[in-house]
Amino acid sequence: MAAIIQPGTWPFWLALFVVAGLGLVELISVLLGASASGLLDEGFSHHGPGDHEAGLLGGWMSWLNAGGVPLLVLAVILLSTFAAFGFAIQGVAKAAFLPLPLIVAVPGALAAAAPTTRWISRGIARIIPRDETSALSQLDFIGLVGTVTIGPLDQGNPGSVRVKDRHDNIHALRTRAAPGHIIATGALVVIVDGADGLFEAIPAPQALDTADNSRG
Repeated sequence: MAAIIQPGTWPFWLALFVVAGLGLVELISVLLGASASGLLDEGFSHHGPGDHEAGLLGGWMSWLNAGGVPLLVLAVILLSTFAAFGFAIQGVAKAAFLPLPLIVAVPGALAAAAPTTRWISRGIARIIPRDETSALSQLDFIGLVGTVTIGPLDQGNPGSVRVKDRHDNIHALRTRAAPGHIIATGALVVIVDGADGLFEAIPAPQALDTADNSRG
């Protein structure tokens, strides 16, 4: 292990191990019918993209594009870029003379990782499904037909429904089943209500389900 973890690099290895751990947690949570990323975002759902709590942390989260991509994705990007820049800094320093002290290397890697994270997250936000969009209000999703991608949906923890808006943009909506319904993963649903970033759905009428299957 000492041959792998070179002097002055353990914080960057730690960041990579955390990234691997986050990926494992997300995989296990999806297999259990939930999403760690969705649950984490739900914890911040009372604050809009521009409404994070005041203070240094809130300002940094907004600057890094929190709300544009899921918080778990943002954390993975930040930790990965921090590790990459850290290894690069120490590699160059070792080739020139000696590895830098951590008190210099860690802030340097973080200073490079922060703007890189902002740039990458903005690019990702343009191509991944989003929970909400500034172009649409929550009411615009009512009546849309979608497919349950993380379920089954019941009245407990929310799952996810994939819908396409009138602009042909794809969205992943945090959704529960309306009272009295349990909806399986892969089923076609209709969004019937929503508030505070959480939607309710009912099974799609048989006519819609049949029409969708015939097109497939």
